[in-house]
Amino acid sequence: MRGGIWLDPKGKVVIVTGASSGIGLATAKLLSSKGAKLVLVARSKDKLEKLAAELPDSVAIVADMTKIPEVENMVKTAKEHFERVDVLVNCAGKGYDVPVEHTDLGVFHYIFDLDVVGPVVAMKQVIPLMRKQGGGAIVNVSSGTALMYLPNNGLYGGLKRTLAHISLTANVELKKDNIAVSVVYPYITDTPFEENTIKAPTVTWEGGGGGPPFPPDTAEYAAGKIVESIETGAAEVFAHDWMKNPRRSEG
Repeated sequence: MRGGIWLDPKGKVVIVTGASSGIGLATAKLLSSKGAKLVLVARSKDKLEKLAAELPDSVAIVADMTKIPEVENMVKTAKEHFERVDVLVNCAGKGYDVPVEHTDLGVFHYIFDLDVVGPVVAMKQVIPLMRKQGGGAIVNVSSGTALMYLPNNGLYGGLKRTLAHISLTANVELKKDNIAVSVVYPYITDTPFEENTIKAPTVTWEGGGGGPPFPPDTAEYAAGKIVESIETGAAEVFAHDWMKNPRRSEG
């Protein structure tokens, strides 16, 4: 972790994927309040354009993070509009609750493309820009499920753990270029995420392990952790300290 304020968002160009709802929306609003210039990315054109009209110094770019050309064009368009990219926040994602045995491989490939490949493609596009500019920050939003072995969450948690491993490795690789790569682990958050999660027919939101041990966080709280990672350059930011040594299994 770097000491003090490593990167002040004020005046910086920040790409936020998944900006139309949930944690991504809250993150965009918080960064705007801190004076950032925003590139708002999601599939929902109407929601994005409405948000861009509300937040100063922001632009809406419609992109599907499962489509590699659209991710590449997203970064290209952001660079053309603001002439630089200082921060990338990979917040777009979707859950998949299913026992490993009953995995639908088509769904698994889709979630893999959205939760892992899309963020990696975006990273590949922004890293050369940041290196040329003298530095930057990349934040990949993982999940508390990456830290535990929860029934019916093996695929989603496994992909989020993969994203975390990629992030921490890139953090080591890019230190010499003054590019901080952080991974944020949110706890259960009060957003539409759960209702949008793809579920096997017999799976309930509890994932077979009963209700959550603590009340859900607000989207604004999770957004604060993302901004914390930008400002400190910390390699890992946990929603709560207990998540650093979580209960590894349930059920």
